[in-house]
Amino acid sequence: MSRYRSIESRITARIARKKCAVFVRDDFKDLSNDYDQVGRALRNLTKKGCLIRLGYGVYAKAKTSPINGIIVPVAPLPVLAKEALARLGIKTAPSRLEQDYNAGKTTQVPTGRLIGVKGRVSRKLGYQGAYISYERAA
Repeated sequence: MSRYRSIESRITARIARKKCAVFVRDDFKDLSNDYDQVGRALRNLTKKGCLIRLGYGVYAKAKTSPINGIIVPVAPLPVLAKEALARLGIKTAPSRLEQDYNAGKTTQVPTGRLIGVKGRVSRKLGYQGAYISYERAA
């Protein structure tokens, strides 16, 4: 890599190479010694519409919606949240509502915004007013 390329262009290139949809801030710490510089680059990419901020230090790939032209993530929120929790080292499990639906006890389809987690989670993940809730899983 050329030493004259900006940190923002190097982050954009790394995002384009990766198959995963969720990124944490630590994925880019080898590109710069300055923590704040990486944060500024991620904030600029969020303003440009390349990324969507899901939570503190958690970002997702973004695309323009063909329906209304707004910036949306490349995957649904429950999928992104489970991937983000896995990247943060938090184990997930099906929620009680998902278990009941899969067992045939109810016909009500769960929305997916309730995620069963093993352990304690204090992260708030979501975007545009839609956030994930957590349930203690056994």
